[in-house]
Amino acid sequence: MGITKEELLQIQSFYQVTNDDLNRIRAAGQKLIPQIPQFVAAFYDWLRNLPEYKDHFSDPARLSRVQKFTADYWREFYQAEFNESYVAKRRKVGETHVQIRLSLPAYFSAMNTAMVLWSEMIAKSVDASLVNETIRSVSKLVMLDTAQVVETFAEVSNKKMADQHRAIMEMSTPVTTIWEGILLLPVVGIIDSNRAQDIMNAMLTRIGETQARVFILDISGVGIVDTAVANHLIKMTKATRLMGCTCCISGISPAIAQTMVELGVEVGDILTHANLRDALQAAFTRLGIHLRQDAK
Repeated sequence: MGITKEELLQIQSFYQVTNDDLNRIRAAGQKLIPQIPQFVAAFYDWLRNLPEYKDHFSDPARLSRVQKFTADYWREFYQAEFNESYVAKRRKVGETHVQIRLSLPAYFSAMNTAMVLWSEMIAKSVDASLVNETIRSVSKLVMLDTAQVVETFAEVSNKKMADQHRAIMEMSTPVTTIWEGILLLPVVGIIDSNRAQDIMNAMLTRIGETQARVFILDISGVGIVDTAVANHLIKMTKATRLMGCTCCISGISPAIAQTMVELGVEVGDILTHANLRDALQAAFTRLGIHLRQDAK
């Protein structure tokens, strides 16, 4: 999705990067852009001392590509054409950092070192009366760049974690059709509020897709059943009933039954069974299915 002019102005204003700052950076760039090769050499000399260097830049071919990218980055920086392309490229850096798993502390340290190196080069290259203002302007744009990278890093990282969480939850909520009109979901582990919501979503989605009439929720693999878990189970059964499907819960061990009684949990008209076999037999009866065992 592109960046509007209004968004560009907001970003520029938020970091107090004025047009005078951009003009000042462009003017300094006339003397600094030719010195980018020296900057890159000094920067990567410093980078060799970081643990990340061996992990990410030990391959000569890759190092050469990254050094070229660094040179292009700072060349564009000192051209100071603040537009949609400029911001998009900074955000792309954030995406790249996530992909190669380069940490934010390492990035902050790198930008701090870059600022130190550029300050020294500015002091030697720019008219003495303009050094302080030029360093101040460069610092503002460096801060703006850093913010774009960090914001994108966070967004991409959060999305990646959300996708991983969703994939794990899909694996941990395997709703299976075990007979026409009958669905089964074995639940293993701990049920918290988030997982309960995921389980309910999976249940209702599959009921809608299959038009199932009976849903068996097997909790024999659930280690702890407290008031919160019991309330989640009650909500699940009520939700399935609204979709015209009967939900029965199997795997109610004597210990779980005793715990629920001691907690004073009102199970209401929830159908419960001690084991999956009993629940399946009840489901067959409800659907009018009769199994016959042929004589050998």
